Amino acid sequence: MANLDKDQVIAEFTKAYTQANGKAPSIEAKSGWYSVDGGKNVRLAQLQEMTADLSGNKNETVKSEPVKAKSETKSAKSNEKKSPKAKATKSNAKSGFSVKAFYAEQLKNKAPGATLPR
Repeated sequence: MANLDKDQVIAEFTKAYTQANGKAPSIEAKSGWYSVDGGKNVRLAQLQEMTADLSGNKNETVKSEPVKAKSETKSAKSNEKKSPKAKATKSNAKSGFSVKAFYAEQLKNKAPGATLPR
């Protein structure tokens, strides 16, 4: 990976951000991490990637947002699918068989006077 000039990357990001949003960003630098408008801290390489995203057409960014919403709904559906499986394992526990009790019984049969481990 090539070395990045932080002043050049920040200048390019500021220019792209200003064109996209109509105002200059507030960039705070701290120990190699950069916070844009009080948001999540990112590295310099990520600022360069964000510059490429911002310098693209605004239509592309609008198109990418609904895709994220669709992926969130898919993850919600996958969570719903997982919950019946969890309910099925709970119903299996009601069958009366317990591994802990089986192991305790097995140990009592081997050594009748021994105490059970924790």
